[in-house]
Amino acid sequence: MSGPDAVVVGAGLAGLAAATAVARAGLDTLHVAPKGPVDRRTSALMLPSVDYLTSSGLVDDPAAVGQPLTRIRIVDDTGRLVRAPETLFDSAEFDLPAFGWNFPNVRLSERFEAARAGLPNLRASDSLLASVSADPGGWRLRLADGTDLVTPLLVGADGKKSMVRDAVGIQARETAFTQAALVCDLELGRPLDGTSVEFHYPNGPFTLVPAGDNRANLVWIDQRDTLAAAQSAGPEGLRETFLAKSHRLFGTIQLLTPAHVFPLSTLTVDRAGRDGVVLVGESAHAFPPIGAQGLNLGLRDVADLALTLAATDRSQPGWAVRLSDDYASRRAADLGRTGSMVDALFRSLLSELLPAQALRASGLWALKLVPPLRRQAIRLGMGIR
Repeated sequence: MSGPDAVVVGAGLAGLAAATAVARAGLDTLHVAPKGPVDRRTSALMLPSVDYLTSSGLVDDPAAVGQPLTRIRIVDDTGRLVRAPETLFDSAEFDLPAFGWNFPNVRLSERFEAARAGLPNLRASDSLLASVSADPGGWRLRLADGTDLVTPLLVGADGKKSMVRDAVGIQARETAFTQAALVCDLELGRPLDGTSVEFHYPNGPFTLVPAGDNRANLVWIDQRDTLAAAQSAGPEGLRETFLAKSHRLFGTIQLLTPAHVFPLSTLTVDRAGRDGVVLVGESAHAFPPIGAQGLNLGLRDVADLALTLAATDRSQPGWAVRLSDDYASRRAADLGRTGSMVDALFRSLLSELLPAQALRASGLWALKLVPPLRRQAIRLGMGIR
C-alpha cells in the first residue's frame, strides 16, 4: 500500500515546524496532528531559534508576535553559606539586539499553522495514531479514523510518551524530580523593561519573564507540596507569596490567569533516529525549564532535519534509513551537550553540598568578572553552534 513520502506525528510546536520543514523540502507529507488542549504557556526563544523561524517562513516579524529579551538578571536567594553574586547579562554587551524573544505559544501555533496551510504538498489529519508497525515499504500507520498507509519516513514529534519512539525501539531514560513548575501570567506595578529576572531559591528558580507592558510570565520551580499548598491558598494567597518571592521589587502584583502546576522530569535517548524514523522535540529530549532550552532544542532538531533532507538523495533505495542515521549523527553532540548543561545547572542549584555550592558561586563570580567566559556562556545558553 502506497502512502506519502513522509508522515509527521505530533500537534505541538515542534511537530508543526517539522511538518512544514519536511514539506518545504519537496516531500509529499501527511501531518497527523490530533487537537489537544490550548497551550497557554510561553516560550523564550533565543536568537538562533528566532532566526530559524524567520528564515523558514514560520514567523515573519518577531515583534508582531512576542517581546524582546534584552537582559538576564540572576539573584542568588538561596540563603546558603556560600552564595553567588547577583549577575546581569545585557545583550548590548555582546552587540546583540536581544538575547531572544518571549512568545505566547498560542500565537506561535497560529503562525505555524498558517505556514503549514500554504503548502500544497502537505495535508493534515486530526485523527489519533492508533498503531505503528514495521513494513517492507517502511512504516505502516493506522489512524483512529480507519486510514491505513505506509510511508518510508516517519517523524515522531509526539512527546514524552512517544508511540513512534516505542515502535522503532529507541529506548528513553526518564528521571522524575520531586520539584514541579507553577506557571501563570501576572500584571506588575512596574515593568520588567525587557529583563528576565531569576531569583534562585534552594528548590529552584522563581523567574519573571517580560511579556509586554507591565505583564510578566511566571515560572516558579519548587517542591510539589510547596506549590500545591501555595495554589490552594487561592489568588490572594498566591499574590502575597509572589510579592514575598520577588521582594516587592516590581510594586503590586495581580494574577491575570489561573496558576497551573506541571511535574518536572528529564528524558534522554541514545540516538535521535534510525530505520527511517527521526525524533524531534520531547519525543527525543525533555528538561526542566532551566536556561530556556526546551523548544529551542526542538527547533534545532527541525533545522538539522531540514539540512539532512537537503543532503539526502531520495532517488536511491533506502534513502529514509540513511537519512535517519545521518540525522542521529548530526543531533548527537547538541543533545548530549545541552542535556549535560541543563542537568548540571539544575542539580547545582538544588545541591546542599558545600563543594557544589562553592563551585556554583565561583562559576557565577567568573561569569560576572571574566568577559571571555561571559561570551562563551552566552553562546552556549543561546545554542549558537
